Amino acid sequence: MTATLIDGKAFAANLRERLAGEVAKMQAEHGVTPGLAVVLVGDDAASAVYVRNKGEQATAAGMHSVTHRLPAETNEADLIALVQTLNADPAIHGILVQLPLPKGLNPDRVIAAIDPDKDVDGLHVINAGRLSAGLPALTSCTPVGCMLLLKDRLGDLSGMRAVMVGRSNLMGKPMAQLLLAANCTVTIAHSRSKDLSSICREADILVVAVGQPEMVRGDWIKPGAVVLDVGMNRVPSKDPVKAAAGGTRLVGDVAFEEAAQGASAITPVPGGVGPMTIACLLRNTLEACARLHGLPTPVL
Repeated sequence: MTATLIDGKAFAANLRERLAGEVAKMQAEHGVTPGLAVVLVGDDAASAVYVRNKGEQATAAGMHSVTHRLPAETNEADLIALVQTLNADPAIHGILVQLPLPKGLNPDRVIAAIDPDKDVDGLHVINAGRLSAGLPALTSCTPVGCMLLLKDRLGDLSGMRAVMVGRSNLMGKPMAQLLLAANCTVTIAHSRSKDLSSICREADILVVAVGQPEMVRGDWIKPGAVVLDVGMNRVPSKDPVKAAAGGTRLVGDVAFEEAAQGASAITPVPGGVGPMTIACLLRNTLEACARLHGLPTPVL
């Protein structure tokens, strides 16, 4: 068996197109433009690229996009003061503070300062609690993207055995809650789970987010399973000359070529789950805007 590729890049492009249509509709019918504010502290190169992409895609979708760039030496009180200003700004419906923060800034206190109804990263404890209780909640973007890909591929997920490898607040925990809400039987596993390979082999749906290059091998995959690889790791190039010169390649947490021999469908890295994250950030911003203005939430 050779797995079908799940094209997250194409799915995300289609989602952004539909989002732009809903933004235009909201502007025309209600005079409201969804607003997203992203806060970047410091000069981390990867974060800067990610933040730029967020701003560009928000603007392309017709949203009001604002980026606040603060120096690495910004103190916590000033950062929280900015967050509180954005909380009070009626033109801003989504607030995202880019992580990781520079040393000396406590991310938990900063996230706690964000209005939960504007917390489009889905990290506030109130949103985590709402999700756990089955109440409407802004949910972390990557798990939302994964669920959209799964439902597009599989339709009804009821009764399926799902294994989430990884337990982070940003990915593992909310993903498990979303799978549970979709009536899956869910196991959360992690790098310290005993006999992790056997746990993975039970999965009809296997989602992996551990940050360890190609940790999940092909013989860990149940025949016919759907595999979502959330990992993104830079490793030396396969070409010895390029590797010697510092050349790298991007791989996931799953040994792709091995896993593709047994899975029915799998996300590639890059081009799988990654493109869904920003698209779902915009989706969350649109949803937050609708709720804050008492408007129907667009179905996307």
